[in-house]
Amino acid sequence: MSGVMRTQVAIIGGGPAGLLLSHILHGNGVESVVLERRSRSHVVQRIRAGVLEPGTVELLCKVGLGERMMREGHRHDGVAIRWTGRDRFLIDAKKYTGKRMMAYGQTAITEDLYAARDAVGGQIIHEAQNVQLHDLTSSEPFVTYSKDEQIQRIDCDYVAGCDGFHGVSRHSIPGSVLRTFEKQYPFAWLGIMSATPPFPDIVYCHHERGFALASMRSPMLSRYYIQCEVDTKLEEWPDERFWRELKARCPEEMAAQIVTGPSIEKSIAPLRSFVAEPMRYGRLFLAGDAAHIVPPTGAKGLNLAVSDVYYLSRAFIEVYREDRTRYLESYSTMALRRVWSAERLSWWLTNLLHRFPNDTPFDERIRENQLDYLAASKRAQASLAEQYAGLPFEE
Repeated sequence: MSGVMRTQVAIIGGGPAGLLLSHILHGNGVESVVLERRSRSHVVQRIRAGVLEPGTVELLCKVGLGERMMREGHRHDGVAIRWTGRDRFLIDAKKYTGKRMMAYGQTAITEDLYAARDAVGGQIIHEAQNVQLHDLTSSEPFVTYSKDEQIQRIDCDYVAGCDGFHGVSRHSIPGSVLRTFEKQYPFAWLGIMSATPPFPDIVYCHHERGFALASMRSPMLSRYYIQCEVDTKLEEWPDERFWRELKARCPEEMAAQIVTGPSIEKSIAPLRSFVAEPMRYGRLFLAGDAAHIVPPTGAKGLNLAVSDVYYLSRAFIEVYREDRTRYLESYSTMALRRVWSAERLSWWLTNLLHRFPNDTPFDERIRENQLDYLAASKRAQASLAEQYAGLPFEE
Protein backbone atom coordinates (compact mmCIF):
# COMPACT_ATOMS: atom_id res chain seq x y z
CA MET A 1 0.00 0.00 0.00
CA SER A 2 1.76 3.15 -1.22
CA GLY A 3 -0.65 5.82 -0.04
CA VAL A 4 -3.61 6.38 2.29
CA MET A 5 -5.92 9.39 2.35
CA ARG A 6 -8.99 10.26 4.40
CA THR A 7 -12.29 11.82 3.35
CA GLN A 8 -15.88 11.85 4.54
CA VAL A 9 -17.57 10.52 1.38
CA ALA A 10 -15.78 8.44 -1.25
CA ILE A 11 -17.63 8.82 -4.55
CA ILE A 12 -17.16 6.05 -7.10
CA GLY A 13 -17.78 7.35 -10.61
CA GLY A 14 -17.06 10.74 -12.15
CA GLY A 15 -20.07 11.14 -14.40
CA PRO A 16 -22.84 13.70 -13.79
CA ALA A 17 -24.18 11.90 -10.69
CA GLY A 18 -20.81 11.65 -8.95
CA LEU A 19 -19.68 15.15 -9.90
CA LEU A 20 -22.99 16.73 -8.88
CA LEU A 21 -22.94 14.93 -5.55
CA SER A 22 -19.38 16.12 -4.90
CA HIS A 23 -20.32 19.68 -5.88
CA ILE A 24 -23.35 19.84 -3.57
CA LEU A 25 -21.48 18.27 -0.67
CA HIS A 26 -18.63 20.76 -1.01
CA GLY A 27 -21.09 23.65 -0.95
CA ASN A 28 -22.35 22.35 2.39
CA GLY A 29 -18.99 21.70 4.03
CA VAL A 30 -18.81 17.94 3.43
CA GLU A 31 -15.54 16.52 2.07
CA SER A 32 -15.44 14.04 -0.80
CA VAL A 33 -13.06 12.39 -3.24
CA VAL A 34 -14.24 11.20 -6.67
CA LEU A 35 -12.73 8.10 -8.29
CA GLU A 36 -13.25 7.70 -12.04
CA ARG A 37 -11.82 4.81 -14.06
CA ARG A 38 -11.80 6.74 -17.35
CA SER A 39 -9.83 9.81 -18.41
CA ARG A 40 -11.34 13.26 -18.07
CA SER A 41 -11.54 13.70 -21.85
CA HIS A 42 -13.44 10.42 -22.17
CA VAL A 43 -15.98 11.44 -19.52
CA VAL A 44 -16.58 14.85 -21.10
CA GLN A 45 -16.99 13.43 -24.60
CA ARG A 46 -19.64 10.87 -23.69
CA ILE A 47 -22.85 11.61 -25.58
CA ARG A 48 -25.99 11.15 -23.51
CA ALA A 49 -29.52 12.48 -23.18
CA GLY A 50 -30.39 16.10 -22.67
CA VAL A 51 -34.09 16.58 -21.85
CA LEU A 52 -34.30 18.02 -18.33
CA GLU A 53 -37.29 18.08 -16.02
CA PRO A 54 -38.21 21.39 -14.35
CA GLY A 55 -37.09 19.96 -11.00
CA THR A 56 -33.67 19.15 -12.44
CA VAL A 57 -33.35 22.66 -13.87
CA GLU A 58 -34.35 24.21 -10.55
CA LEU A 59 -31.84 22.14 -8.60
CA LEU A 60 -28.97 22.91 -10.98
CA CYS A 61 -29.75 26.61 -10.72
CA LYS A 62 -30.03 26.43 -6.94
CA VAL A 63 -26.55 24.93 -6.59
CA GLY A 64 -24.94 27.47 -8.93
CA LEU A 65 -24.85 25.44 -12.15
CA GLY A 66 -27.54 27.22 -14.13
CA GLU A 67 -25.89 30.20 -15.81
CA ARG A 68 -24.79 28.51 -19.04
CA MET A 69 -27.81 26.20 -19.11
CA MET A 70 -30.25 29.12 -18.91
CA ARG A 71 -28.30 30.94 -21.63
CA GLU A 72 -27.79 28.08 -24.09
CA GLY A 73 -30.51 25.57 -23.24
CA HIS A 74 -33.75 25.39 -25.20
CA ARG A 75 -36.96 25.68 -23.18
CA HIS A 76 -40.02 23.91 -24.54
CA ASP A 77 -43.57 23.24 -23.41
CA GLY A 78 -43.44 19.48 -23.81
CA VAL A 79 -42.94 16.71 -26.33
CA ALA A 80 -45.05 16.11 -29.41
CA ILE A 81 -46.28 12.73 -30.69
CA ARG A 82 -46.85 12.35 -34.43
CA TRP A 83 -48.75 9.24 -35.43
CA THR A 84 -49.37 8.26 -39.05
CA GLY A 85 -52.87 9.36 -40.02
CA ARG A 86 -53.55 11.28 -36.79
CA ASP A 87 -53.22 14.86 -35.62
CA ARG A 88 -50.21 16.04 -33.64
CA PHE A 89 -50.52 15.36 -29.92
CA LEU A 90 -48.54 17.32 -27.33
CA ILE A 91 -47.52 16.04 -23.90
CA ASP A 92 -48.09 19.57 -22.61
CA ALA A 93 -46.01 20.03 -19.47
CA LYS A 94 -46.48 23.81 -19.50
CA LYS A 95 -50.28 23.65 -19.69
CA TYR A 96 -50.80 21.04 -17.00
CA THR A 97 -47.92 21.68 -14.59
CA GLY A 98 -47.15 25.35 -15.19
CA LYS A 99 -43.49 24.51 -15.86
CA ARG A 100 -41.43 24.04 -19.00
CA MET A 101 -38.91 21.38 -19.96
CA MET A 102 -35.31 22.15 -20.98
CA ALA A 103 -33.16 20.66 -23.74
CA TYR A 104 -29.53 20.87 -22.59
CA GLY A 105 -27.05 18.13 -23.37
CA GLN A 106 -25.42 15.96 -20.73
CA THR A 107 -22.04 16.76 -22.27
CA ALA A 108 -22.58 20.43 -21.44
CA ILE A 109 -23.73 19.57 -17.91
CA THR A 110 -20.56 17.52 -17.39
CA GLU A 111 -18.43 20.41 -18.62
CA ASP A 112 -20.21 22.75 -16.21
CA LEU A 113 -19.66 20.34 -13.32
CA TYR A 114 -15.95 19.97 -14.08
CA ALA A 115 -15.58 23.75 -14.22
CA ALA A 116 -17.29 24.06 -10.85
CA ARG A 117 -15.11 21.38 -9.25
CA ASP A 118 -11.95 22.90 -10.76
CA ALA A 119 -12.86 26.32 -9.35
CA VAL A 120 -12.69 25.02 -5.77
CA GLY A 121 -9.94 22.44 -6.18
CA GLY A 122 -12.29 19.46 -6.07
CA GLN A 123 -10.44 16.16 -5.83
CA ILE A 124 -11.18 13.91 -8.84
CA ILE A 125 -8.86 10.98 -9.46
CA HIS A 126 -9.09 9.80 -13.07
CA GLU A 127 -7.95 6.47 -14.50
CA ALA A 128 -8.36 4.77 -11.15
CA GLN A 129 -8.15 1.06 -11.88
CA ASN A 130 -9.14 -2.04 -9.94
CA VAL A 131 -11.42 -0.13 -7.56
CA GLN A 132 -12.59 -2.27 -4.65
CA LEU A 133 -14.92 -1.47 -1.76
CA HIS A 134 -14.20 -2.88 1.69
CA ASP A 135 -15.91 -3.27 5.09
CA LEU A 136 -19.13 -1.69 3.87
CA THR A 137 -21.17 -2.90 6.83
CA SER A 138 -18.68 -1.55 9.38
CA SER A 139 -18.35 2.00 10.69
CA GLU A 140 -15.01 2.35 8.91
CA PRO A 141 -15.40 1.43 5.22
CA PHE A 142 -12.54 2.05 2.82
CA VAL A 143 -11.78 1.96 -0.89
CA THR A 144 -8.68 0.70 -2.66
CA TYR A 145 -7.61 1.36 -6.24
CA SER A 146 -4.52 1.31 -8.38
CA LYS A 147 -3.02 4.34 -10.08
CA ASP A 148 0.30 4.50 -11.91
CA GLU A 149 0.97 0.90 -10.82
CA GLN A 150 0.62 1.87 -7.15
CA ILE A 151 -2.07 0.63 -4.74
CA GLN A 152 -3.88 3.51 -3.03
CA ARG A 153 -6.41 3.55 -0.19
CA ILE A 154 -9.15 5.99 0.82
CA ASP A 155 -10.60 5.75 4.32
CA CYS A 156 -14.07 7.25 4.58
CA ASP A 157 -17.34 7.39 6.48
CA TYR A 158 -19.57 6.54 3.50
CA VAL A 159 -19.28 5.33 -0.08
CA ALA A 160 -21.51 6.68 -2.88
CA GLY A 161 -21.74 4.30 -5.83
CA CYS A 162 -22.26 6.52 -8.90
CA ASP A 163 -20.29 4.36 -11.33
CA GLY A 164 -22.99 3.28 -13.75
CA PHE A 165 -24.53 0.00 -14.77
CA HIS A 166 -21.21 -1.81 -15.27
CA GLY A 167 -19.45 -0.35 -12.23
CA VAL A 168 -18.12 -2.09 -9.16
CA SER A 169 -20.50 -0.54 -6.62
CA ARG A 170 -23.66 -2.55 -7.24
CA HIS A 171 -21.60 -5.73 -7.61
CA SER A 172 -20.19 -5.12 -4.13
CA ILE A 173 -23.61 -5.87 -2.62
CA PRO A 174 -23.98 -9.59 -1.80
CA GLY A 175 -26.40 -11.56 -3.97
CA SER A 176 -28.24 -12.61 -0.83
CA VAL A 177 -29.16 -8.96 -0.28
CA LEU A 178 -29.55 -7.51 -3.77
CA ARG A 179 -32.66 -8.02 -5.88
CA THR A 180 -32.71 -7.00 -9.53
CA PHE A 181 -35.61 -6.50 -11.92
CA GLU A 182 -34.96 -6.33 -15.65
CA LYS A 183 -36.71 -6.19 -18.99
CA GLN A 184 -34.89 -6.32 -22.32
CA TYR A 185 -36.67 -4.82 -25.33
CA PRO A 186 -36.42 -6.51 -28.75
CA PHE A 187 -35.01 -3.45 -30.51
CA ALA A 188 -32.46 -0.65 -30.15
CA TRP A 189 -32.09 3.01 -31.06
CA LEU A 190 -29.73 4.11 -33.81
CA GLY A 191 -28.78 7.69 -33.02
CA ILE A 192 -27.02 10.37 -35.02
CA MET A 193 -25.76 13.81 -34.05
CA SER A 194 -25.10 16.52 -36.59
CA ALA A 195 -24.03 20.16 -36.50
CA THR A 196 -27.26 21.31 -38.13
CA PRO A 197 -30.19 23.46 -36.94
CA PRO A 198 -32.49 21.04 -35.07
CA PHE A 199 -36.14 20.51 -35.78
CA PRO A 200 -37.87 23.20 -33.66
CA ASP A 201 -39.77 20.71 -31.47
CA ILE A 202 -38.92 17.46 -29.73
CA VAL A 203 -41.10 14.94 -31.54
CA TYR A 204 -41.82 11.22 -31.14
CA CYS A 205 -42.94 9.63 -34.41
CA HIS A 206 -44.86 6.34 -34.57
CA HIS A 207 -44.78 4.75 -38.03
CA GLU A 208 -45.30 1.31 -39.50
CA ARG A 209 -41.57 1.26 -40.33
CA GLY A 210 -40.71 1.88 -36.66
CA PHE A 211 -40.22 4.64 -34.12
CA ALA A 212 -38.28 7.86 -34.77
CA LEU A 213 -37.32 10.81 -32.56
CA ALA A 214 -36.32 14.37 -33.34
CA SER A 215 -34.41 16.00 -30.50
CA MET A 216 -31.86 18.75 -29.96
CA ARG A 217 -28.80 19.70 -27.94
CA SER A 218 -28.29 23.35 -28.92
CA PRO A 219 -29.33 25.81 -31.67
CA MET A 220 -26.76 24.23 -33.98
CA LEU A 221 -26.65 20.65 -32.71
CA SER A 222 -29.31 18.12 -33.71
CA ARG A 223 -29.96 14.67 -32.29
CA TYR A 224 -32.13 12.12 -34.12
CA TYR A 225 -32.95 8.47 -33.48
CA ILE A 226 -34.66 5.63 -35.29
CA GLN A 227 -35.73 2.25 -33.97
CA CYS A 228 -33.54 -0.58 -35.29
CA GLU A 229 -32.84 -4.23 -34.65
CA VAL A 230 -30.62 -5.10 -31.68
CA ASP A 231 -27.91 -6.64 -33.89
CA THR A 232 -27.71 -3.64 -36.24
CA LYS A 233 -24.16 -2.71 -37.32
CA LEU A 234 -23.15 0.93 -37.60
CA GLU A 235 -21.29 0.31 -40.85
CA GLU A 236 -24.61 -0.71 -42.40
CA TRP A 237 -25.94 2.80 -41.84
CA PRO A 238 -24.08 5.53 -43.74
CA ASP A 239 -25.45 9.01 -43.18
CA GLU A 240 -27.45 9.07 -46.39
CA ARG A 241 -29.33 5.90 -45.48
CA PHE A 242 -30.08 7.17 -41.95
CA TRP A 243 -31.52 10.49 -43.14
CA ARG A 244 -33.62 8.76 -45.76
CA GLU A 245 -35.08 6.33 -43.22
CA LEU A 246 -35.65 9.04 -40.61
CA LYS A 247 -37.62 11.18 -43.03
CA ALA A 248 -39.64 8.18 -44.18
CA ARG A 249 -40.90 7.75 -40.61
CA CYS A 250 -41.88 11.41 -40.17
CA PRO A 251 -44.94 13.20 -41.58
CA GLU A 252 -44.17 14.84 -44.91
CA GLU A 253 -44.34 18.42 -43.66
CA MET A 254 -42.00 17.53 -40.78
CA ALA A 255 -39.56 15.64 -43.01
CA ALA A 256 -39.36 18.68 -45.29
CA GLN A 257 -38.11 20.82 -42.38
CA ILE A 258 -35.36 18.46 -41.19
CA VAL A 259 -31.92 19.85 -42.05
CA THR A 260 -29.48 17.03 -42.83
CA GLY A 261 -25.71 17.06 -42.69
CA PRO A 262 -22.65 14.93 -41.94
CA SER A 263 -22.82 13.02 -38.69
CA ILE A 264 -20.40 13.97 -35.92
CA GLU A 265 -21.44 11.01 -33.75
CA LYS A 266 -23.37 7.81 -34.42
CA SER A 267 -24.26 5.07 -31.97
CA ILE A 268 -26.57 2.15 -31.27
CA ALA A 269 -28.23 1.82 -27.85
CA PRO A 270 -30.17 -1.31 -26.82
CA LEU A 271 -33.24 -0.55 -24.72
CA ARG A 272 -33.48 -1.94 -21.21
CA SER A 273 -35.46 -1.44 -18.01
CA PHE A 274 -33.50 -2.32 -14.88
CA VAL A 275 -33.85 -1.69 -11.14
CA ALA A 276 -31.66 -2.89 -8.24
CA GLU A 277 -33.05 -3.01 -4.72
CA PRO A 278 -32.10 -1.87 -2.16
CA MET A 279 -30.08 1.21 -3.08
CA ARG A 280 -28.24 0.98 0.22
CA TYR A 281 -26.00 -1.68 1.74
CA GLY A 282 -24.36 -0.71 5.03
CA ARG A 283 -22.31 2.43 4.33
CA LEU A 284 -22.70 2.07 0.53
CA PHE A 285 -25.38 4.09 -1.28
CA LEU A 286 -26.14 3.63 -4.98
CA ALA A 287 -27.17 6.51 -7.25
CA GLY A 288 -27.92 6.88 -10.95
CA ASP A 289 -27.28 4.12 -13.47
CA ALA A 290 -25.56 2.01 -10.82
CA ALA A 291 -29.04 1.35 -9.45
CA HIS A 292 -31.39 1.72 -12.40
CA ILE A 293 -31.65 1.99 -16.18
CA VAL A 294 -34.68 3.27 -18.07
CA PRO A 295 -35.39 3.13 -21.80
CA PRO A 296 -34.74 6.63 -23.16
CA THR A 297 -38.31 7.04 -24.41
CA GLY A 298 -39.31 8.70 -21.14
CA ALA A 299 -36.22 10.98 -20.97
CA LYS A 300 -35.75 9.98 -17.33
CA GLY A 301 -32.21 8.60 -17.00
CA LEU A 302 -30.30 11.79 -16.22
CA ASN A 303 -33.24 13.23 -14.28
CA LEU A 304 -33.37 10.14 -12.04
CA ALA A 305 -29.64 10.46 -11.37
CA VAL A 306 -30.20 14.08 -10.29
CA SER A 307 -33.08 13.15 -7.99
CA ASP A 308 -30.98 10.37 -6.42
CA VAL A 309 -28.22 12.91 -5.80
CA TYR A 310 -30.71 15.34 -4.29
CA TYR A 311 -31.91 12.73 -1.78
CA LEU A 312 -28.42 11.41 -1.05
CA SER A 313 -26.73 14.79 -0.63
CA ARG A 314 -29.51 15.86 1.72
CA ALA A 315 -28.95 12.70 3.77
CA PHE A 316 -25.18 13.23 4.07
CA ILE A 317 -25.59 16.91 4.90
CA GLU A 318 -28.08 16.05 7.67
CA VAL A 319 -25.60 13.57 9.15
CA TYR A 320 -22.73 16.06 9.33
CA ARG A 321 -24.76 19.14 10.25
CA GLU A 322 -27.27 17.68 12.67
CA ASP A 323 -25.87 14.26 13.56
CA ARG A 324 -29.14 12.70 12.42
CA THR A 325 -29.68 9.75 10.07
CA ARG A 326 -33.37 10.10 9.23
CA TYR A 327 -32.73 10.74 5.53
CA LEU A 328 -29.97 8.13 5.32
CA GLU A 329 -32.34 5.51 6.70
CA SER A 330 -35.10 6.44 4.25
CA TYR A 331 -32.86 7.05 1.21
CA SER A 332 -33.39 3.74 -0.59
CA THR A 333 -37.15 3.61 -0.02
CA MET A 334 -37.68 7.23 -1.01
CA ALA A 335 -35.45 7.09 -4.10
CA LEU A 336 -37.02 3.85 -5.30
CA ARG A 337 -40.52 5.31 -5.23
CA ARG A 338 -39.43 7.87 -7.79
CA VAL A 339 -37.41 5.28 -9.72
CA TRP A 340 -40.37 2.95 -10.16
CA SER A 341 -42.62 5.82 -11.24
CA ALA A 342 -40.10 6.72 -13.94
CA GLU A 343 -39.66 3.08 -14.93
CA ARG A 344 -43.41 2.68 -15.36
CA LEU A 345 -43.74 5.81 -17.50
CA SER A 346 -40.75 4.89 -19.66
CA TRP A 347 -42.02 1.33 -20.13
CA TRP A 348 -45.48 2.60 -21.05
CA LEU A 349 -44.23 5.15 -23.60
CA THR A 350 -41.88 2.56 -25.09
CA ASN A 351 -44.77 0.15 -25.59
CA LEU A 352 -47.01 2.89 -26.98
CA LEU A 353 -44.61 4.32 -29.53
CA HIS A 354 -42.58 1.40 -30.89
CA ARG A 355 -43.29 -1.44 -33.27
CA PHE A 356 -42.59 -4.84 -31.71
CA PRO A 357 -41.39 -7.78 -33.85
CA ASN A 358 -44.37 -10.00 -33.05
CA ASP A 359 -47.07 -7.34 -33.13
CA THR A 360 -50.48 -8.40 -34.32
CA PRO A 361 -53.14 -6.11 -35.86
CA PHE A 362 -54.87 -6.30 -32.46
CA ASP A 363 -51.77 -4.92 -30.73
CA GLU A 364 -51.58 -1.98 -33.10
CA ARG A 365 -55.28 -1.16 -32.71
CA ILE A 366 -54.82 -1.12 -28.93
CA ARG A 367 -52.00 1.42 -29.33
CA GLU A 368 -54.13 3.53 -31.63
CA ASN A 369 -56.92 3.49 -29.06
CA GLN A 370 -54.51 4.53 -26.31
CA LEU A 371 -53.46 7.57 -28.33
CA ASP A 372 -57.08 8.39 -29.22
CA TYR A 373 -57.97 8.24 -25.53
CA LEU A 374 -55.10 10.57 -24.64
CA ALA A 375 -56.17 13.03 -27.34
CA ALA A 376 -59.75 13.06 -26.05
CA SER A 377 -59.24 13.04 -22.27
CA LYS A 378 -57.98 16.14 -20.47
CA ARG A 379 -57.50 14.11 -17.29
CA ALA A 380 -55.34 11.57 -19.12
CA GLN A 381 -53.32 14.39 -20.68
CA ALA A 382 -52.81 16.03 -17.29
CA SER A 383 -51.68 12.74 -15.73
CA LEU A 384 -49.19 12.05 -18.52
CA ALA A 385 -47.85 15.61 -18.50
CA GLU A 386 -47.36 15.51 -14.72
CA GLN A 387 -45.35 12.29 -14.96
CA TYR A 388 -43.33 13.41 -17.98
CA ALA A 389 -42.44 16.73 -16.34
CA GLY A 390 -41.36 14.83 -13.23
CA LEU A 391 -42.95 14.40 -9.84
CA PRO A 392 -41.77 16.79 -7.10
CA PHE A 393 -39.01 15.67 -4.77
CA GLU A 394 -40.25 14.19 -1.50
CA GLU A 395 -39.62 16.09 1.68
